[in-house]
Amino acid sequence: MFAQVIIEYPLKSLDKTFIYHIPSFLEERLKEGMKVDVPFNNSKIGGFVLKIIKECPIHDYEIKDIIAICDQELILGKELLALASFLQEETLCSKITAIQTMLPSSLKVGLKKSNYNYYEKIIKLNNNIDLNKYIENNKRYSKQIEIINRLRIEKEILKKEINSSSLNTLIKNKIVIEEERQIYRINKDNIKIDDKVLTIDQDRVYKRIKECFNMAKTFLLYGVTASGKTEVYIKLIKDVISLNKKALVLVPEISLTTQIALRFYNTFGKDVAILHSSLSSGEKYDEYLKIIRDEVHVVVGTRSAVFAPLKDLGIIIIDEEDSSSYKQDNYPKYNAKDMAIFRSKYNLCPLVLASATPSLESKARADKGVYELLTLKNRVGKAKLPLIHIVSLKEEMEKKNMIFSDLLKNKIKEKLEKKEQIILLLNRRGFSTYINCSNCGYTYKCPNCEITLTYHISSNNLICHYCGYKISKASICPNCQENSLNYYGLGTEKLEIEIKKLFPLARVIRMDQDVTSKKGSHEKIINDFKNYKYDILLGTQMVSKGLDFPLVSLVGVINADTTLNLPDFRSNELTFALLHQVSGRAGRSNLEGEVVIQTFNPHNFVMECVKDNNYDLFYLKEMQIRRKLAYPPYYYLIGIKIISKEYNIALEEAQKVKLYLDQHLEKTTLVLGPTMASILKFKNEYRFQIIIKYKYDKYLKQVLKELDNIYIYNKNCYLDIDINPLHI
Repeated sequence: MFAQVIIEYPLKSLDKTFIYHIPSFLEERLKEGMKVDVPFNNSKIGGFVLKIIKECPIHDYEIKDIIAICDQELILGKELLALASFLQEETLCSKITAIQTMLPSSLKVGLKKSNYNYYEKIIKLNNNIDLNKYIENNKRYSKQIEIINRLRIEKEILKKEINSSSLNTLIKNKIVIEEERQIYRINKDNIKIDDKVLTIDQDRVYKRIKECFNMAKTFLLYGVTASGKTEVYIKLIKDVISLNKKALVLVPEISLTTQIALRFYNTFGKDVAILHSSLSSGEKYDEYLKIIRDEVHVVVGTRSAVFAPLKDLGIIIIDEEDSSSYKQDNYPKYNAKDMAIFRSKYNLCPLVLASATPSLESKARADKGVYELLTLKNRVGKAKLPLIHIVSLKEEMEKKNMIFSDLLKNKIKEKLEKKEQIILLLNRRGFSTYINCSNCGYTYKCPNCEITLTYHISSNNLICHYCGYKISKASICPNCQENSLNYYGLGTEKLEIEIKKLFPLARVIRMDQDVTSKKGSHEKIINDFKNYKYDILLGTQMVSKGLDFPLVSLVGVINADTTLNLPDFRSNELTFALLHQVSGRAGRSNLEGEVVIQTFNPHNFVMECVKDNNYDLFYLKEMQIRRKLAYPPYYYLIGIKIISKEYNIALEEAQKVKLYLDQHLEKTTLVLGPTMASILKFKNEYRFQIIIKYKYDKYLKQVLKELDNIYIYNKNCYLDIDINPLHI
């Protein structure tokens, strides 16, 4: 017997299977999808068995034996192997890269092996010993007899609960047996909460999706904020579990995982596994084991959870489906929604894409009947959509209001007096966006990326938000040695300082990447704010979605133009979604909600649509712009970056790529560029960009593969191909 093995090296030049002989001691144990150790070029490396074959095909290398199976439990089933092939085809990555992408860090091949199993020590009585006789002979040792009698009643006890010299004596005399038992680091109890009765609208949506169990059908659930989408999810998942099938729920941000995971824990208890990047390697390993061992029916997680090894999927739900977080920025550049559609078809189960602001592509597909549109247009109970005020920052600047408008200051004061809560959004972290010397004009820039460094006052560091480069800020200009450094721009750190100055008695908490890097920080901030330990929550876009705080009656947007002015064809869409979603945090209970949005563009159609809570009008207007400019959903996009450490090489190769595309693609396909990428220098490499716009091109995929293959062996330059990029 032989095995086709894909090895751990992600080089595209080695993107093929190698034949290995299966030794007799492994023949009955080895299965397709297992991780194995194999010899390669006089060293031992890792790999995955893709196929087991009876006869060895023609080859030009020595056939060697598989050394060992790395993990008997870890088996990539047929579905995940098929999904890896689909991921490879969609993103042009290597097969081993596709497989590695699907695994938690603790289970990838090529890494130093660690034992992530977690054990607790238990003690129990040795039933082969005459306990009565031992007690009779040791009456004077009352502590030992007490332990024996307790074990007679409880059968098993954690050793750490007793751990005394008397216990050690019992273990030494073999009266008590000590054992290790594997446990999971995350183990939630089921706190059964009362089922909520669905509204008429919720019930209509629920019944329609349920009708399509056992069908590969995609639904777009367009539900306004606080319309009760989560209750529909829970009702559907209960039905899926009753059929002994599994449910996969994706959320875009870790901050959203906290509240939605708690809701699922409270309903399904230990039947839930959580997968996201803030878990430790050991926790990810445990959660993955629960799934592999079929111990849970529900998986909740961020983007990569779409690869969870669930068998018999009964439903897939993607919450806030419009979020760009579902698209991976680094290689391989997959979109979790595409992977979910594949799994929906493979398992013949419904896929629910849900949002209060559906992406234009999803809404267009629903309009064409590719997806089925379901709507929840009303908030649950007495909650009403908030009243939205648009404030001109230009007029406020004339009144010397540099951060807070008069209206926002008055509204914050009013809500604080009523003991209600406030959320403030500023989608820019740090203290100031750049530091400039007024004497010589020096500006701190990243040496790797040629962009300005952001100042963070809490650490006194200047940080590049692209590559992570960091330096300490000096008190004088490093160029002219003068004390003339000025701070420009506004970030969440500075906003926190200013709000505390303005309202010194208010309890303020900030939530952004700088304060949520520690484990459990998201959860703590959210729980503390929900329990009214703070009056004001301020933060970046992570405070804009999925959070439900009954006491929040006011949302303030400090500067709504941070996304509107981006050089990106999606800037309008991003701005509308962000503002509409963050507005939806206000007035989710019996309190009336208000929103104050500060902008330099008060008459922009995006602001007008946000003010009227009118997604449908925004969709129609933005679609007209997209049609004129040949952008999605009217055209598909491919982004190609040509990258080199040398500027001239990158430019020269970009021109060659452009010529190659012009010669091999259909005439109806638009090839734009090459131009400098939006960030020309990134991590000490120069980047030029070519954009392809097309409706249909039968040659395109093959041409991209050929281009990719041409640059496999180019040591001075490489290509970064992004199929259907969200941003260009």
